[in-house]
Amino acid sequence: MDLFTAVALGAAIAAGAVAAVAGFGIGSILTPVLSTQVDVRLAIAAVSLPHLVGTAVRFLLVRTHIDRDVLVGFGLASAIGGLAGAALQAVVQSAVLAIVFAALLLFAGMSSLTGLSQRLRFRGRGAALVGGAASGLLGGLVGNQGGIRAAALLGFDVEREAFIATATAVALIVDGARIPVYLVTQGADLVRLGPLILILSVGATIGTLAGQWTLRRMPERVFRRVVGVLLLLLGLYTLARVVA
Repeated sequence: MDLFTAVALGAAIAAGAVAAVAGFGIGSILTPVLSTQVDVRLAIAAVSLPHLVGTAVRFLLVRTHIDRDVLVGFGLASAIGGLAGAALQAVVQSAVLAIVFAALLLFAGMSSLTGLSQRLRFRGRGAALVGGAASGLLGGLVGNQGGIRAAALLGFDVEREAFIATATAVALIVDGARIPVYLVTQGADLVRLGPLILILSVGATIGTLAGQWTLRRMPERVFRRVVGVLLLLLGLYTLARVVA
């Protein structure tokens, strides 16, 4: 195993663990790692496969905690918005969008840390549809749906397990819609990266199992702070990438 593969495996384990606790993180962590070796668009497509594996494993572990009301409204709207955003990405991609995206992540992170997100709650099917569509569209445009989806879900009155389970179910819906497109448009390149994708999938699975063990032992208050810190870090990273 060469040095890059070893680093990527470690990143996949860490990404799976983070996603098991926060509901996002596999794409956010692995895409920058792979983009040091391949084109960014190919990196996004390649990461979608270990993302699917890690998300599927997480779904099997938490599926009984899904909040069906939030999933039906927010989840489907988020998936549709995400696909629309991805389709429009090449047309409207802009540094301004990335800055808005980062600002929303920073606000959501601070809201979670200060407790503001628990006082500002989304209620009703209409709020779920609007919140899901808006977060999905912005996430699709910027290319990182998991973070903004988690930020929006913080506004719903769901407990830790339901938060993770619902975010996971939405991610599966999005993966099911986008991966066939990647296979058609970049299938040959993905086959070439097959061994690396397999290693990353194994790493994401190991990390998911470790993260799930940690989640079960994490108090609700600590959980929200952890999610808040991760959203802040993702927001800061996004801003740094725009400035660089």
